Amino acid sequence: MAQQRIPLQVRQPVLLTNYNILPSSISWQNCTLESDHYVCVRQGGSDGNPSETVILDLTNLNNVMRRPIRADSSIMHLKEPIIALKAQQRTLQLFNLSTKERLQTYSHHEDIVFWRWISDTVLAIVGVKSVYHWEALGPQKQLTPVKFFDRQEHLDNSQIINYACTDDQSWACLVGISSGGAGGGIKGNLQLFSKARNVSQPLEGHAATFASIRLDGAPADTKLFCFAARTPGTGEAKLNIIEIDHNSSNPTFTKRILPVHWPAEGANDFPLGIHVASKYGLIMVLTKFGFIHLHDLETGTALFLNRISEETVFTTCADSEGTGAIVINKRGQILHTTIKEDTIIPYIMDNPACAEIAYKLASRGGLPGADQLYQQQFESLMQQGNYAEAAKVAANSPRGFLRTPQTMNRLRQLPAQQGQITVLLQYFGQLLDKGKLNREETLELARPVFQQGRKHLIDKWQKEGKLDCSEELGDLAKPHDLNLALAIYKAAGVHQKTVAALAELGHFDHILEFCQETGYRPDFNVLLQHIVRVNPEKGAEFASKLAKQEGGPLIAIDRVVDIFQSQGMIQQATAFLLDVLSNNLPEEGHLQTKLLEMNLLNAPQVADAILGNDMFSHYDKARIAQLCENAGLLTRALEHNDDPAAVKRIIVQTDKLPEEWLLNYFGQLTVDLSLDCLDAMLTTNIRQNLQPAIRIAQKYSDLLGPNRIIELLEKHRTAEGLYFYLGAIVNVAEDKDVTFKYIEAATRVGQLNEVERVCRESNFYNPEQVKNFLKEANLQEQLPLIIVCDRFNFIHDLVLFLYKNQQFKSIEVYVQRVNPSRTPAVIGGLLDVDCDESIIKSLLASVTPSSIPIDDLVAEVESRNRLKLLLPFLEQTLAAGNQEQAVYNALAKIYIDSNNNPEGFLKDNDQYDSLVVGKYCEKRDPNLAYIAYRKGQNDLELINITNENSMFKAQARYLLERADSEIWDYVLSPNNVHRRSLVDQVTSTAVPESTDPDKVSVAVKAFISGDMPAELIDLLEKIILEPSTFSDNPSLQNLLMLTAAKSDRGRLMNYIHTLDQYTPEDIAQQCIEVGMYEEAFEIYKKHNEHVPAVNVLIDHVVSIDRAQDYADGVDTPEVWSRVAKAQLDGLRVTDSIESYIRAADPSNFMEVIEIGTHAGKDEDLIKFLRMARKTLREVPVDTALAFCFARTNQLPELEDFLRAANVADVEASGDKAYEEGYHEAAKIFFTSISNWAKLATTLVHLEDYQAAVECARKANSVKVWRQVNEACVAKKEFRLAQICGLNLIVHADELADLVKQYERNGYFDELISVLEAGLGLERAHMGMFTELGIALTKYHPERVMEHLRLFWSRINIPKMIRATEQGHLWPELIFLYIHYDEWDNAALAMMERASDAWDHQSFKDTIIKVTNLEIYYRGLSFYLDEQPTLLTDLLQALTPRIDVNRVVRMFVKSDNIPLIKPFLLNVQGQNKRDVNNALNDLLIEEEDHKTLRDSVNNYDNYDPTELAQRLERHDLVFFRQIAATIYRKNKRWEKSIALSKQDKLFKDAIETAAMSGKPDVVEDLVRYFVDIGSRECFVGMLYACYDLIRPDVVLEVSWRNGLHDFTMPYMINFLREQTTTIETLKKDNEERKAREASQQKKEDDTPILGSRLMLTQGPIASAPSPGPYGQSNGIAPQPTGFRAF
Repeated sequence: MAQQRIPLQVRQPVLLTNYNILPSSISWQNCTLESDHYVCVRQGGSDGNPSETVILDLTNLNNVMRRPIRADSSIMHLKEPIIALKAQQRTLQLFNLSTKERLQTYSHHEDIVFWRWISDTVLAIVGVKSVYHWEALGPQKQLTPVKFFDRQEHLDNSQIINYACTDDQSWACLVGISSGGAGGGIKGNLQLFSKARNVSQPLEGHAATFASIRLDGAPADTKLFCFAARTPGTGEAKLNIIEIDHNSSNPTFTKRILPVHWPAEGANDFPLGIHVASKYGLIMVLTKFGFIHLHDLETGTALFLNRISEETVFTTCADSEGTGAIVINKRGQILHTTIKEDTIIPYIMDNPACAEIAYKLASRGGLPGADQLYQQQFESLMQQGNYAEAAKVAANSPRGFLRTPQTMNRLRQLPAQQGQITVLLQYFGQLLDKGKLNREETLELARPVFQQGRKHLIDKWQKEGKLDCSEELGDLAKPHDLNLALAIYKAAGVHQKTVAALAELGHFDHILEFCQETGYRPDFNVLLQHIVRVNPEKGAEFASKLAKQEGGPLIAIDRVVDIFQSQGMIQQATAFLLDVLSNNLPEEGHLQTKLLEMNLLNAPQVADAILGNDMFSHYDKARIAQLCENAGLLTRALEHNDDPAAVKRIIVQTDKLPEEWLLNYFGQLTVDLSLDCLDAMLTTNIRQNLQPAIRIAQKYSDLLGPNRIIELLEKHRTAEGLYFYLGAIVNVAEDKDVTFKYIEAATRVGQLNEVERVCRESNFYNPEQVKNFLKEANLQEQLPLIIVCDRFNFIHDLVLFLYKNQQFKSIEVYVQRVNPSRTPAVIGGLLDVDCDESIIKSLLASVTPSSIPIDDLVAEVESRNRLKLLLPFLEQTLAAGNQEQAVYNALAKIYIDSNNNPEGFLKDNDQYDSLVVGKYCEKRDPNLAYIAYRKGQNDLELINITNENSMFKAQARYLLERADSEIWDYVLSPNNVHRRSLVDQVTSTAVPESTDPDKVSVAVKAFISGDMPAELIDLLEKIILEPSTFSDNPSLQNLLMLTAAKSDRGRLMNYIHTLDQYTPEDIAQQCIEVGMYEEAFEIYKKHNEHVPAVNVLIDHVVSIDRAQDYADGVDTPEVWSRVAKAQLDGLRVTDSIESYIRAADPSNFMEVIEIGTHAGKDEDLIKFLRMARKTLREVPVDTALAFCFARTNQLPELEDFLRAANVADVEASGDKAYEEGYHEAAKIFFTSISNWAKLATTLVHLEDYQAAVECARKANSVKVWRQVNEACVAKKEFRLAQICGLNLIVHADELADLVKQYERNGYFDELISVLEAGLGLERAHMGMFTELGIALTKYHPERVMEHLRLFWSRINIPKMIRATEQGHLWPELIFLYIHYDEWDNAALAMMERASDAWDHQSFKDTIIKVTNLEIYYRGLSFYLDEQPTLLTDLLQALTPRIDVNRVVRMFVKSDNIPLIKPFLLNVQGQNKRDVNNALNDLLIEEEDHKTLRDSVNNYDNYDPTELAQRLERHDLVFFRQIAATIYRKNKRWEKSIALSKQDKLFKDAIETAAMSGKPDVVEDLVRYFVDIGSRECFVGMLYACYDLIRPDVVLEVSWRNGLHDFTMPYMINFLREQTTTIETLKKDNEERKAREASQQKKEDDTPILGSRLMLTQGPIASAPSPGPYGQSNGIAPQPTGFRAF
């Protein structure tokens, strides 16, 4: 009983370790809990494990999110899957995990020490100095936080653990804890901040929160601040409840400071969190040690104390429902503590002192347990006459159990005191303050309020949601305020009256929206007719909305049109149809026709506009075409006509058709019909129709064909038409005949300008044909002929024609105006006809010289040997300022031929073409050609002419003057047979004459590039060794020496001693490159370059001895350093070190150390290193010196060196000593730097295992533990090896290698001992349990099951499954399959290893959980073969999961149906055909007719015909009776009756006939009974089939067979019923007439939604005819043969 009375319940929805969360990650730093929606855990990041963040959804435990997020801290949003991350103590980022979107990023200016969500959009940030609020989400989100207040100094050394804030953020409290000082314990510090006052107050406390409570008689909530504190040292604990922001209208809340009892075991405990269960008004104080203190919020009274967690708690939060709190402890348990509603009130009432608290708590939280107390209080107050308090008690009763109609009746009957409102209204006031009224209370309150005319109160309460809206309430409000009634109807879901109210208010737009929202569908026909009558425009709009609903029209479109037409609203009908037919669907064709016909008959302009918009395409086009023609819409008639005769009849009326439209219309006709229409147009009225016909022909020329159009126009003999038509297409036509026809037509109509234009611009005519036509036409103006001849090069023919006809003026026109560039050809033609020179000269003089191509003119005249003819023209041209090159070329040729000072002209003139003129002179005078080529720098031509004429001196001078390297390369090519002659002239004449060094340099380079060293040396000696301006030229001296070095080395040494202006570095380098090392050495030596000189001896002469002698001679440090390097490279280490010491140069210490170490010259190296240490403090130097001490076994010196100041890399030296086997030295090295890891390894080699283990423990390195472990195992030091192994196996990566090592050496028991010892470690992981299990399967299989039962939850089950399979441990394998939820494999394994692992109960429990359905049937087959007696039990377990039909077929096939008879009876309720058939067969075989009858009657899924046929042949009458029943059930009445008659089962036959309902069947059976003389059966038929037997048949049979006595009761009853029926019909007819009269009157009075359809009322006679239609029904009568709408 005590356990049942505990007022709290604690659930554990989650254990974090079950979700692979490491225990080390379950801490306040890594695990955050912001609400009861999400837990966020950061783990990993050490021991090789990847860092990850695990988010657990507490509302859906299957939703576990793991993200590879590295952050300092992470918290989840209160409700949404939004994670906030903090990195580097200052950077914040917000991500939406669902959309994978980054929402916000912010970097704070100070470290963030605490943060949390305080609302759905605001994130609180606690910095080192201030607190900030960040509106990070929502529509008002901010990019940066806003400072809320500054932290006080008393929190500087505190760890911030919480931050609380009111909902409106007007108050906040920062919570921190710190060490309690010398007294021990934890001290709590609070900072309470008021935003309104901008003031902070320091308080002592560990946990705080804000709350609100409605006090008795208060109109508003009272805001409270609650905090709990426990003083370190004294252990005194207090709970404080203080009012903040006092509302003057509320009663004052007395400050509460209450001591809190603390249990003895919680000496060092302190409050961790304080939360308010707002639903009940209770305070929950949660402590670090897992205790919960329950207090009343209003009084602070302690109600309950208990411990909910054995482990320490590190975080808490309130749940979102306001019913309890959630905590997380160190074990990873998430505990949800809530109030036990059915227990809390009785528990509190056990303490009489707390009865008042229980009383208020029951009302506040709606809790059971105090109903009797409230009932007694109510009755007591009523008896005392304290009716106001009684009403208050009833209003505040828990769960409203006193809020009943009986209570209202009692309060209504109470008398009202004078000057006060009634008790009932006071009761309602209490309820309105508390919350919402129920249905009866609402109606009871509304009646007097409406009677008093205070409808605004109802409106106010309804908007505040305090009334229970109902149809009755709406009916009460409707007479007073229709809008209020509408709101009530909507809230109550009274759809019909809501629609009626909307219609009465004229809110037609809202009706459809309301219907869509609620799914209500009123009679839209009635609604629409009413709206159309009241407001036609709104009616059209409403009809469109009805017809255009997404799910399909809500009203028939035809019906809407009928409604509009019945009101004479053709315009609205048109607008409606245009709107709803906008989709142009085929099934709407009749409506489209109706729309167009309606407007064509009444408003053709509207129909024309509709057709012009191309909105519809499925109407009756023939009908519309006829109506359009009648209405005068010829264009529309043509558009809709397909009859050629009709088209031609209409189209000739071009004066009534828009010309542009007509043009476009012809584009829709066929070619033949278009030509026929054009022919008809020209035939009917050619004068009127010619212009449109020509425009049509022009537009569709390509389609109709120019030739056919030309034939048509020629047929009507219209040259003008032909001219205009061809004029439109000639510019784009590519047909030569078309162009020629146009030229002919233009010529005939005298349009010579067009002839001229076409001849000039067109490319598509036969020029020969046109030329001949123009000649024959004998035009007065020959310009077209001139143009044709000019374009197609008929110049000769033109000149002959014009010259023959003496039309010299036309020739002048041609060369002057048409094409002056043809003047040369004209001149040539005139010369060919022996025209007089004066005419030619005058013709030339008349043409502008600049327009004549002089070259062509000179060529024409020169080819006829008449060049002198042009001299006056050319001189005149030159005098006119023409500077064309061709003029000068022509003059040069004339001067050369006439020997008129040609040399002067060629030298002085720069305008002629030197190539042309030079070519002209080559055969006449080579010197003139040389002058021309030199003038124009025509290099190749000049070289060719000078070579041909042996002019080498001139050529040499030109080449030197030209100074072009490419030309030099060309003439100095070995292929040039004249090269020798040219070189001689260059050397002897050209170069000595020159004074320009640049040009000589180009020549020298040419000799170099031409690979002519001998000639080059001769040239250079001539200009350098002999006195000249180039003797001291450094470049030439360098060139001479370089050339000699390459081609004549014997001369070089002489040049070295003779010349002084060369560059020694370049020459020496060149000598080195060509292998002249002694010459290079001499050059460096001559110029005192000692280092390069010794480099030559070392690098090229390769004589270290000579170099050493040379170094002795010069004795400089640089030379000794270079010699030392060479000696070092030659591995003369000792000599090299001595040379370095003489040079005092330690710079190359790295190489000296490396080579000296490899050469083993440790003693010499020590000398060098000591010398180097005098000037250097380098790590390699000290490191090498230390290692030399190690190698020379100078261990004391090594220890002294390490103790002294040094910069040696001791660790590297130790590593090297260790690698080379100097373990003692390595020990000294590692000891000096306390490197325990390497020291341990070294001690292993020194076989000091105990010390190695100690060092490994100090090093705490996996690698060291592994090495020491391997060494200990190898030496069989298993105790020490186990110590090492325990430090290895906690690392999953090392476990496998350690297992292999033990197994490889055969130490199986030792391996198991190590693994078993490791299971107790704090860091024991899944791999250890798994490897131990695997080892046991191999070496101790008898212990495997025990291990699995203990540790299955911590084992890698898939891996263990493989091990048990390999070890043939079948029970263990099945155990693992079951615990891994591998039910399929477990069941299969049981069946495959039945002898070892099968157990019926276990198999049955397993198979029902498999996912592969085939295993069910394999299991059934297995039981059939192995355990047939248990088959029924298995089938009973599998029945809900198996295919019953398949099971039956399986057992039918194996002929084992009797085995499963209980199963068949059990599943027959599913009414499966296979089951029924199998069971029926079995019952027939067993002759169990009772069970078979039940089966047939209750289950009908079988083949009735086949079963009945089998049963009717059965020997037992019971089975034949069942057959008759089957026939009867399947309405084979005759067959059933015949079978019953056969067995004389007349009762069954009578029942069958009655059930058939067929009079003929009944009549046949009646006659049968009469025939066999069974009067009893005859009478039975009369009663059983009373309604099916015709009275005349009964009378006939009775009369014929003398059965009147037997039929009389039937006749009497029949006559009585007949009389009664007639009387009833008469009465009903009279009542119907009266009811119809009453209904008619009611319909006439009904305003909107009456039962009578408005459509039956007919058109309203007084309705005016709309707009332009002007008829009573909107449509004018037409003689069309069709009725009006």
